[in-house]
Amino acid sequence: MPFTISKPMRFGDCDLTGIAYHPAYLSYLVDVNEAMFASFGVTWKELMFDRKLGLPSVKMNIEFKKPAVYGDILDFNVHVRKIGRASLDLYTVVKVGEDVIWTIEQLIVMTSTTDHKSHPWPDDCRAGLERYLHPEMAPE
Repeated sequence: MPFTISKPMRFGDCDLTGIAYHPAYLSYLVDVNEAMFASFGVTWKELMFDRKLGLPSVKMNIEFKKPAVYGDILDFNVHVRKIGRASLDLYTVVKVGEDVIWTIEQLIVMTSTTDHKSHPWPDDCRAGLERYLHPEMAPE
C-alpha cells in the first residue's frame, strides 16, 4: 500500500495564469517525503541533526502529464519499490481527482552528513519504509 497525502496547490506556486510552476513540484515532493518518514515516527530533523544522516536524491525522472492549477488538491501516492542497503527507490503518482498530473521515479541514498558517504538504513527507518514496500509497482 502506498503512502498517501494530499496538498493544496498554493497561489505562490503558480504562474500569472494560475498554472502550477513546475519547479515548485520539487518542493512539494520534499514535503511529501518528509511526511512519509514522520508517518512512521522518524523526523527529518532527528535524522539530520541528532543522527547526522541525510537523504539526498541522486536520480529523478519526472513526467508531466497535465497542468495543475491554483486551488487544485494534489493527491500524492508514494510507492516504495526497493529498499537497498543505503538506497531507496520510490515511484510517486500525483493526481488531481482521477487525472494523473505528474509522476516521478526517485532514487534517494541515505548518507552521513559528516563524511557524505552512504550509510545503511537504520532499523527503524527500514521497518517504517517496509510498510509502503510495493516492489511490483511499475510506472503507469
